[in-house]
Amino acid sequence: MAACLVAPLLSMAQIGTWKAFMSYYEPQQIVKAGAEDLFVKASNSIYQYNLTDHSITTYDKMRQLSDTRVADMAWNQQAKRLIIVYDNSNIDLLDLSGNVVNISSIYTKSTTLEKNVNSIYIYDKFAYVATGFGVVKINMERAEIAETYILNKNVTNIGIDGDKIYVSTLNTYVVKPDVDNNSIAEGEVVRYDLTYDSNKKPISKTVYIKAEYTGLLTDNLIDSHNWQFTTSYPSNIFTVTSTDWDDYIETVRTLKPGGPKYNFFGFLRYKNNMLYTTGGTGGDYDQRPATVQLFDGNEWSFLQDDVKGVEGTESSTWMFVEMYSVDVDPRDSRHIFATGRTGVYEYYDGKLVKYYNKDNSILQTATTSNRYVLALTSIYDDEGNFWIIQSSVTNNNIIEVTKDGEWISHFQNELMNNGKSLNGLRSLIIDSRGLMWFTNRHWDVSSFYCYNPKTNQIERYMTKLVNQDGVAAGEGYTPTCIVEDLEGNLWLGTNKGLYMIEASQATGSLDYATQVKVPRNDGTNYADYLMAGVNINCIAVDGANRKWIGTSDKGVYLISADNMEQIHHFTADSSPLLSDNVESIAINHETGEVFIGTDQGLCSYMSDATKAEVSMVKDNVYAYPNPVVSGYDGLITIVGLSLDADVKILSVSGQLVAQGRSNGGTFTWNGRDRQGRRVASGVYMVATATSNGEKGVVCKIAIVK
Repeated sequence: MAACLVAPLLSMAQIGTWKAFMSYYEPQQIVKAGAEDLFVKASNSIYQYNLTDHSITTYDKMRQLSDTRVADMAWNQQAKRLIIVYDNSNIDLLDLSGNVVNISSIYTKSTTLEKNVNSIYIYDKFAYVATGFGVVKINMERAEIAETYILNKNVTNIGIDGDKIYVSTLNTYVVKPDVDNNSIAEGEVVRYDLTYDSNKKPISKTVYIKAEYTGLLTDNLIDSHNWQFTTSYPSNIFTVTSTDWDDYIETVRTLKPGGPKYNFFGFLRYKNNMLYTTGGTGGDYDQRPATVQLFDGNEWSFLQDDVKGVEGTESSTWMFVEMYSVDVDPRDSRHIFATGRTGVYEYYDGKLVKYYNKDNSILQTATTSNRYVLALTSIYDDEGNFWIIQSSVTNNNIIEVTKDGEWISHFQNELMNNGKSLNGLRSLIIDSRGLMWFTNRHWDVSSFYCYNPKTNQIERYMTKLVNQDGVAAGEGYTPTCIVEDLEGNLWLGTNKGLYMIEASQATGSLDYATQVKVPRNDGTNYADYLMAGVNINCIAVDGANRKWIGTSDKGVYLISADNMEQIHHFTADSSPLLSDNVESIAINHETGEVFIGTDQGLCSYMSDATKAEVSMVKDNVYAYPNPVVSGYDGLITIVGLSLDADVKILSVSGQLVAQGRSNGGTFTWNGRDRQGRRVASGVYMVATATSNGEKGVVCKIAIVK
């Protein structure tokens, strides 16, 4: 029996804490605040720079702000506050000391009116906010909405001259093709667009009309009748002049506020104490840069993204966009492959060694150019062979790049549809049996696959997903991701909910996929399918065999190891989560930190589960914080435990204070006894035992009140 290590781990994050990893890389707006400070909008985030002491303060949703994606900002010198407007019309007021007041009325208001914010005008102690329905007047000293002018018009700009306020509007009207543009509404017709039917006959017309209105500041402007259409207004009334950008952009370009380059995290992989990330796709009209970003827990680094001149990039038909997957060579962490929409990229020591495409490898393209060499998923096996699965190609749909650098095709006819491989082959994993699993995340053929590299055999499963009760997922089912849990079960995420392939089914026939039934416990014998109908994007399994599930519109769920309990449900409104659209999840099993990639950026949550140790030994087991100082009300954490370890907290007299089981290799105690009372000052013993009853490490925790 050994005493556990009392480690100086004050730098370790407390369980339940959140972090944001926002990009501040691309300057977009600069606002001078007072004599010494600049507020910089960069990559849709905000930081503050002091011109005198050269300090930089970054702001994010986890620590100060109420939201993400800053749309506009303006400084009010009289109120000495910055108004921040977000894309969703939420509003924060921020002072120079970092204090924030949220004004959420526009964001939370339930209305059919257009709530978009178009611009901000500062006058006296007020901010006049131009919206899709009118004007919102905010008293920035009192941090409250003073008045709202509902004009039912899309106000784009605001100006004040003397005792008059002027607004400029731009509205759209859809009418029949033969309607006279000038008869629709007062104002100037800016342009119009015609819509045609299949016979090229116009069926409708969209007309854009610009108009200006004015009112007296002394009038009751809440009454829309006190606003008049006008064609006479001071020149440049809607032009806000500022030299802040020109005066300070060169200074700002020298600043290094830290963080990643981009807020794109469509793919995450945690390996070798490093988070490897790629951007993924933003959709057909929002191509994300082909970035590979690495995070070691303290600093960000970036694989070479200025790749012009590297072998393979000479083609004029190539675009460096949309990286979908990245993995690191198990034999040499400096050797990295990344794959995506335009082929395969090989890096060494952070530099791009070679770009592989249809012209210099056995890779094929979906079209005639290198813009669509669709290698959407890839992985290294334990021996150092790199595997690529290609979508929309006539041959070579499974490719192995051996550890010796040889490219080998393992073509599988089962992946073909209408002469080409399926269009959305994604989410490649290698399970504990050495089998490769992946999905077709596309409407062409809804299916998932198991490939055995040892036998070169492949199986296609569930083009019509059916559960154990014979209930089909229904029309439009698409598999999105697949992962293995600690018991060898496979978990399949779909746009219709969560399914499980039991370990016993992984190597045999698969007639159904299990939907876990959760009893209602309401006195009936009824149960509900676990996460039925939820659109799932990603799944990760933690050290306690719990499932972290990211969804397209409902945030993140944490499901217990026995699948019967929803432990957490984090949403953007109920937690610091950046967005409810979660694209990727990865876990640091040594610390329990869960990294969550969203469409608004990357954040993390410090969970209470770590990878279990094979055995409990002195050098691996420690408690923190220890001692527990007066005023601390958080969790006390014990790590380095074996799987499902039995943990007892005892007083020095041997009285049982608390007990429980470890989550993977971690146990947490809230510092209370079994009746929920805070324990008194003193030394408490932590006695542990393995799941089969063998005695483990004994630990002492000092509590000081």
